[in-house]
Parts: sequence; C-alpha cells; structure tokens
Amino acid sequence: MRKVLLVARFAWREAVARRLVVAILLLTLVFVGFYLYGTNALLHSFQRRASALGRELPGQSLLFANATLVLMGMYIANFLGSLMAIFTTIAAVSGEVDSGTIQSVLPKPIRRWEFVLGKWLGHLSLVLPYMVLLSLALMYGAQAITGYLPPQPWNAVALMLLSATFLLTLTLLGSTLLSTLTTGVVLFMLYSLGWAGGIVGSVGALTGSLTLKRIGEISSYIIPSDMLWRGASVYLQPEALRQIQNVARGNPFVGTEPLATGYVLWVGVYSVLVLLLALWVFRQRDF
Repeated sequence: MRKVLLVARFAWREAVARRLVVAILLLTLVFVGFYLYGTNALLHSFQRRASALGRELPGQSLLFANATLVLMGMYIANFLGSLMAIFTTIAAVSGEVDSGTIQSVLPKPIRRWEFVLGKWLGHLSLVLPYMVLLSLALMYGAQAITGYLPPQPWNAVALMLLSATFLLTLTLLGSTLLSTLTTGVVLFMLYSLGWAGGIVGSVGALTGSLTLKRIGEISSYIIPSDMLWRGASVYLQPEALRQIQNVARGNPFVGTEPLATGYVLWVGVYSVLVLLLALWVFRQRDF
C-alpha cells in the first residue's frame, strides 16, 4: 500500500508541475464568480419587473426560479467535473508509455497493479475534492443570494461523485490500452453518447416510443453518467417542481424520480470491474 500511495503522490506532483491544478482552480473561480453575479443580476431583474407591474413575485414562482438557477449551476458543475475526470486521466498511463518513462519506473521494485492503482487513487483524490468544493461554492453561494438550498444537497453531490469516479476509472482503462490522444477522443465520444442516449430516452418517454425508451435504458447501463446526473437533479428540486416536471415529461436534462438502489449499486460494481480490468490489462501488456 505504501508504494500505491507513493505513486499517487507523484501523480499529484505531476499535475502541480504541469500547473494543471492552478489553471483549473483559477478558471473555476472565474466561473463561480460569473455564475453568482449572473444569479444575483437575474434575481434582481425578476424583482424589478414585478415591481414595475406593481406586484410582488408569487412565492412559488420565486421558488421555482431559484431552484432552476441552482439546477443550471450544478449541471455545469457536473459537466466540468466529468471533463476534469476524463482529461486529467487520459495520460495517466499512456503518457508514461508514450514518453518512455515507463521503462525506468517498472524495473524498480513496484508491481504493475500498484502503479495503475496509485495513478487511479492520485487522480481520484484530485477530482473528487474539486467537485465537492465547486458544488459547495455554487449551492451555498446561491443560497446566500436567493435563500434557496436544495432539499437533499449531499445526496446529489454523492451521485455526481459516483459519476466522476466511473468516468475517471473508464478513462484509466483506456489509458492502459490506447494512446493519449485516442483515449481522449474515445472517452469524450462515449461521454457524449451517454448524454445523447439520455436525451433519446427522454424523447421516448415524451412520445411514448418504446424503442427510444429502450435505447435510453441500454445507454444508461453502458455509460451511466447521464442517468446519475438525472438522479442527482431529483435531490436539487423542490417537490412541487418535480411534480410539474413529472406531469410535463418535457425536460430532457433533469430527472423526476430517485434512482433505484439496485442501479446505484450496479454503477459501483461496474466501476470496480472496470478498475480490475485496467489492472489486468496493464499487467498483460508488453513494452
């Protein structure tokens, strides 16, 4: 385990040396600042228009507006966390292979599985705290402005972290098999296909098409990132908004029903299997 933690520490040092962490944090601070400024400006705009009409915003309308603003912010946070999980991990193993440094690492008394597991742990310890801090900044920053806090925010964050963990693990598997560029292209396409599959499933639910619904269900088991976001979005909405969306069936970006416990367990087992496959593939690979 000591060797695994050593590799994880070097993964952190490599990210810092490339100024990746600093660049991401600076860009994130800019995003959070613009988001909170926009939230404040939009809320004041609603209030000014209502005042110009000589009335106040209805309480429920204001609640829905505030919840929608939080949903938009968390949707972007989930997207940023997903991209970070993919693009910080695409070179975790393939970068060492492409540069030839793997030849100087593996002859040392470290097993191949320890090397891959250390890379996984190092990048995971970079991505997950980032997502937690970003989510907290958005939710509690928006609460300070609007007074709205999602009913079960930590349930939502937990599902977002599970999604990022799966994408990071799948990216690590690709990095043990493919070149850095190929891994990035393949993983971004898979992520996009998962998102598109969710849209197709929503259209199937709206139109009553069993074929489209089946496509959405299959894609959610292959690439569960979009379904996990929908499950997370349920905990970010007030009950009244969820009921309206459930009747309308018209929003392809949020969910209205909590995910089944079995599905969440499946994603956890799926992630472990992908990690074990990455360990096995790298152990069998010749250099």
